Amino acid sequence: MPVHATPHWTADFPRIRQRRAAAMTVHHLDCAPLRPIGPLAPLVGHCLLVEAGSGLVLVDTGFGAADVSEPKRLGALFRTTMRPRLDLSVTAVHQIRKLGYDIRDVRDIVLTHLDFDHTGGLADFPAARVHVHVDEYRAAMRRETRADAARYLPLHWEHGPQWVIHDTADSDWFGLRASRVLRSPDVLLVPLPGHTHGHCAVAVAQPERWLLHCGDAYFHHGEIDLRRPRCPRPLAAHQRRVAADHLSRLDQVEALRELRRSQPGLIALFSSHDEHEFRRFAAEG
Repeated sequence: MPVHATPHWTADFPRIRQRRAAAMTVHHLDCAPLRPIGPLAPLVGHCLLVEAGSGLVLVDTGFGAADVSEPKRLGALFRTTMRPRLDLSVTAVHQIRKLGYDIRDVRDIVLTHLDFDHTGGLADFPAARVHVHVDEYRAAMRRETRADAARYLPLHWEHGPQWVIHDTADSDWFGLRASRVLRSPDVLLVPLPGHTHGHCAVAVAQPERWLLHCGDAYFHHGEIDLRRPRCPRPLAAHQRRVAADHLSRLDQVEALRELRRSQPGLIALFSSHDEHEFRRFAAEG
């Protein structure tokens, strides 16, 4: 049975960084590599593994072990057009073990949204609490439209995750609404609806900056370029086709550009599927 989180009120989330002293390690993992047919460029499934004193936090999961052993779960159309690399070596559970961690130390999973290329690994961490925004949880559980039935895969949560459902607290994070998910490390859900009904970015506080995992709010780094916003036409068409609310998604992209403009150097933004961004952040170590 899902637990509805009680909002943790704070007047000023940005001040969190001023009181952080403990070191933390963040690993950037590609857990859902895609090689689409046609004009779309290769895509990644950018996930985060955050190490803190209380355990590990995973942001999105990519594909899971069961997706590798039973590819038919993902549907013939997706497998044919997006050509996912279904290999145990790319799953979060394998990569976390390879880093030398015990998967039982993954105590919290924070999801940007519940599309099946982001949730396949949930069953690989059955003891973890799974944090999601209330609007996204409702949409995925109800699957009321044909589009929702295609994007949400109940097989990924048939094991009965420990859901923690978050509503949007009446709080401000650099001008955006936010809800605190965890403390130590400080992790926030920042609603950016459009790609899906309850799509969120996930903010993670580091000692000197914030990481903002923007999920599928945008697919190409050029979309948040401050001088010349751009996106390859095939990718722009793909985003329009899969968005629950395309105009709302465009509004969120503009909000992200404004965030970059107003907070230079303080917030590092990246999305789920941009290979250029993933390589840059992964190279940082």
